[in-house]
Amino acid sequence: MTLVQGHEASSRSIGLPIQEATVGALNIYGTTVGPLEEQIHLARTLAGYAAIAPADVHLQESTATPAQQTREAMQSRAGIEQAKGIIMGQRRCGADEAFAILARVSQDSNRKLREVAESLVDRAVHGPRE
Repeated sequence: MTLVQGHEASSRSIGLPIQEATVGALNIYGTTVGPLEEQIHLARTLAGYAAIAPADVHLQESTATPAQQTREAMQSRAGIEQAKGIIMGQRRCGADEAFAILARVSQDSNRKLREVAESLVDRAVHGPRE
């Protein structure tokens, strides 16, 4: 119960459910004190509709992230494969040994394998940086 300009009033909040989480609320204000059961039933129905837009945004964000991660992983893999090829050509070794060399350099330099591979490919293409 709330006091509004000298009059008693009531209010209720209905959460906007999205994927078992609440991301907002629909607030109902009444000018009388007492149960708002009919209004609450209507509010719950409206809250379901109001949650559609945020649910769509959540869905887009949750599907875009794995797609972006897949693209990045494919790019990383391509760079690693190129680096392996460079090592195989320079050292006359197999793919497994080339990968082991990349992994060892990654561990020894405390850098991600992807970064080591990109650096090696960059040096092969552009020459050493001074």
